[in-house]
Amino acid sequence: MPKTIDWPHAPPHRLTERGTYFVTAATYLKAPCFRGAVRLEVLQRGLLTVAAQYGWDLEAWAAFANHYHFVAKSPDDPGSLAEMLKVLHVRLAGWINKLDGTPGRNVWHNFHETQLTHMTSYFARLNYTHGNAVHHGLVKVAKDYPWCSAAWFEQTTSAAMVKSIQRFKTDKVHVEDDFALDAEW
Repeated sequence: MPKTIDWPHAPPHRLTERGTYFVTAATYLKAPCFRGAVRLEVLQRGLLTVAAQYGWDLEAWAAFANHYHFVAKSPDDPGSLAEMLKVLHVRLAGWINKLDGTPGRNVWHNFHETQLTHMTSYFARLNYTHGNAVHHGLVKVAKDYPWCSAAWFEQTTSAAMVKSIQRFKTDKVHVEDDFALDAEW
């Protein structure tokens, strides 16, 4: 079998096993293309819609002006993630560029995924994703941020499970998340 070569300017995507994945995608140059309630709503709705179309079962998500995170169970073919995100990013870039009058502008950069193979990693990333708006200083309580799954999670999961997930530490979760955001969303 030939050796896999990792390219220096793009993350390797090794989507060969069905499972649960943590995904982060960013806008080009971390530009806040989706700043504002309407844009964030379109980003969130687009993510939820395209994920469902491709059979990715989202368990946690958080959308921001210049990036998003999600935790999802893959369909039988986890390799569909790249195609799913391509479809999502092309649609969102077309919409935002039309809105801004910037045809052809590069909107999205790339994505990183991590397969979650240990329960502690899985629970920590669920907690991390639900609480990411708090991490960025946008809200004091995660469920108050409208473009993440925290409120949905609290409404659809037992109180005991919510408390259990919230206890998992996220300080050792290695996520590329140095995105500057302001409180104006």
